[in-house]
Amino acid sequence: MQRLALVLLLTLIPVLLNAQSRRWKSLRYEVVFGAGATNFLGELGGADQIGTDFYRDLEFSQTRPATSLGLRYYVGSRAAVKANFTYGILAGDDATTNEFHRQYRNLNFKTNIYELTTVFEYMFLSERPGARYKLKGVKGIRGYNIAFYGFAGVGVLKFNPQGEYNGKWYDLQPLGTEGQGIIESRKKYDLVQLVIPGGIGFKYAIDRRWSVGIEYGVRKTFTDYIDDVSRSYVEKSILDQIDPLSYYLADKSNGDFPSNTSPGAQRGDPNDKDSYLFALFTINYKLRSGGSHLPVF
Repeated sequence: MQRLALVLLLTLIPVLLNAQSRRWKSLRYEVVFGAGATNFLGELGGADQIGTDFYRDLEFSQTRPATSLGLRYYVGSRAAVKANFTYGILAGDDATTNEFHRQYRNLNFKTNIYELTTVFEYMFLSERPGARYKLKGVKGIRGYNIAFYGFAGVGVLKFNPQGEYNGKWYDLQPLGTEGQGIIESRKKYDLVQLVIPGGIGFKYAIDRRWSVGIEYGVRKTFTDYIDDVSRSYVEKSILDQIDPLSYYLADKSNGDFPSNTSPGAQRGDPNDKDSYLFALFTINYKLRSGGSHLPVF
């Protein structure tokens, strides 16, 4: 009898372990809803010193809302691909810095952003449901409720910066505030750009289907015009050829130091491309997709 029990046990162990290893296939699709905040890293506003960039220019007062909707597909127990659509608002304002040249420039902007990305996720720590049935005398397989992952991918960004003048907001790209469309070497920038997303995430499983989490990511872009500021000031006569409004939105200084905004003077830094951040609280729901239905005790 003992020999028979031992044979049955040795037969069942591979079956149970194989069922556990394939259980993720039955719940490999996951809907992801996110809500949180975004922030801009560019020329406008930022640190109280000249020459800073990226995280050193983070201005918390310019944090704006963001929301997202995505679909995650598990290609393995520790790996997934996620398609994601994100909407947010980016903003920047020279009034938020005490650095003289930026504050004197006195520019501001805001833009809605629409982002579509595809990322690869790798789970450094993967959630595991554990035992499904509580049978007397059978301990089952221990589960984990948390997951920690990193991600990177590629995406497309749609934006349209606006500047404020006399209490109204105007689209800046058609105004060519740095002579775009008039000066041969300065073409109008595209409002659709490539982005490279990357970041980390954390999930906590409430049950086999539902989980909540936090995701933090940065977007590297290949444009310096999300805030419409990149190069140097140009002659007023050049801007007047585009639109009289262009001049007022290109130089909003009070005029006390005219050399600071004279033609050829630095308006932005074209060597440092714009970036932005997302911090999202996520709610995740797994969809049954077939696969293994073998019970795990």
